[in-house]
Formats: sequence, C-alpha cells, structure tokens
Amino acid sequence: MTTAFDDHERSRWAGRAAAFDASFAALCGHPAPSLLDAADVGAGTRVLDVGTGSGTVAGLACARGATVVAVDAEPSMVEWARRRVPSADEVRLAALPHLPFPSGTFDAAVANFVLNHVGDPLAAINELRRVVRPDGRIAVTIWPNPQPPAQALWGEVFDAAGVERPTAPPRVDTDKDFPRTPDGLVGLLDAAGLADVRCVTISWAHRTDPEAWWSGPANGISTPGLVMEAQPPEMISRIRAAYDERTAAYRDTDGLLVLPTAALLASASVP
Repeated sequence: MTTAFDDHERSRWAGRAAAFDASFAALCGHPAPSLLDAADVGAGTRVLDVGTGSGTVAGLACARGATVVAVDAEPSMVEWARRRVPSADEVRLAALPHLPFPSGTFDAAVANFVLNHVGDPLAAINELRRVVRPDGRIAVTIWPNPQPPAQALWGEVFDAAGVERPTAPPRVDTDKDFPRTPDGLVGLLDAAGLADVRCVTISWAHRTDPEAWWSGPANGISTPGLVMEAQPPEMISRIRAAYDERTAAYRDTDGLLVLPTAALLASASVP
C-alpha cells in the first residue's frame, strides 16, 4: 500500500527522465562508485539497483562485470535506463516496498537517493533485506539534513526573489520518518535487523553548467521544481535574476558552477 507521500513523488517524476538526466543526474551519480564499493559489487555479483533513474549506477555495475537487474517506479526512467544500459540483464518497472523478486535472489542491493522518495523508509529497507541472500550486502545513499549548500541554494534564490511558497506537499508520516543524519540512517538500518551497519559522509564540489542547474527546477524537477511550477511568468523572471545573482559567487573561471554538497552513504550485511 502506498502513502500520500508515495503518490505525490510518483506524480512529480512522471515523464521527467530526460529533464532529470540533463540536470541533476550528474549530481546524483557522483557517489555511485562508492555506493557499489560499499555493497562489494564486482565481477559476477548479482546486484539489484533500486530506483535506477536514468541508469548511472546500473551502468557502472555492468562495467564492473556484475549481473545487473535495475528497477524504477517511473516508466520514463525505465525506458531511459534500458536504452542507456543495454548490458543489464533486466530493467523493469517496480517500486519499494514491494519488489517482484523471490527472497534471497541477489548478492547485493543498492538504492541511490531512493529513501528520500519513499513514504515508509523502514519498509523499504526491509524489502531490500528480503531480496538479498544471507551475508549479502545492502548500500544506500540519502541527502542529509541540514541541506548542503548546493541544495540550500534554491531556497536562497526563492527568498531573494520574494517567492511565496505553494501549499506544502505531503510529507513522510512522523511515525515512519527518520532523522536524515548519520545516526538517523544507521538507526534505520539497525531497525531492519541488518549487521555491520556503517555510515560515511561523502563531500564534494559539484561542477555543472549554470543552465543545466537551472533547467532541473525549470522543468519541474524536485521540490524547487514544484515551487517554480506555481509561479507566474513575471515571477519566473525575478527568480532567474535572483538565480544569476546568487550563483555568481559559485562560478569558476570557465563559467561552470562549483557547488559544495554532501551525501550520506550507509551500508550493511544481511545476517
């Protein structure tokens, strides 16, 4: 059974694979090698990539010689990933917390920035545990709270433009949520009965074209995209002016933005 939060997330990503790939996919892809390392993914590993998006993690896993099955809740992402990763064994439509695989099917399961988008995070982790064999590995990433500068920048832009936020979208139910901190993420994996749980913070400077960074929210991607969609044309112009002003401090000599950001990477073994 899905929650109101799940339904909202599905609606927000509907048909947006191309917009995601052109804007925020590179940002989300940065921790992918570390994610696969944490899950011990190598040649011959049977790995499930949950929430594959445009296929970055699945492609890297295939390049390591792994046997890869990738799933996503959004049909446009599934089609995009199928084209991008033809060497995957299977790319199909499926969503946490109900995966269409027998228990113990995989040696490892990875979920790159997926827990940010599910209404019952513990149920999601429990389902990853179910489909991974004993002594197999699970690794996940999330965006932390407080937001890193790259993500917080959008709020600063909207404030500078005087944007009135639309009605708040559905949130994860309080009894199902967890602190988006290292301790909170470790606690979530501990609650699922996983073993050898560990969490690291990955920090980096994301380099991107200013137009690519603008294009994500301009095409409805993520929470900033929800805000942008609610604005009249004259406010969009004000947001763009504030964006150009606020991002100036992050522009390198080559014109690219250099945006500090961070992610939490947690991994564990299935007992």
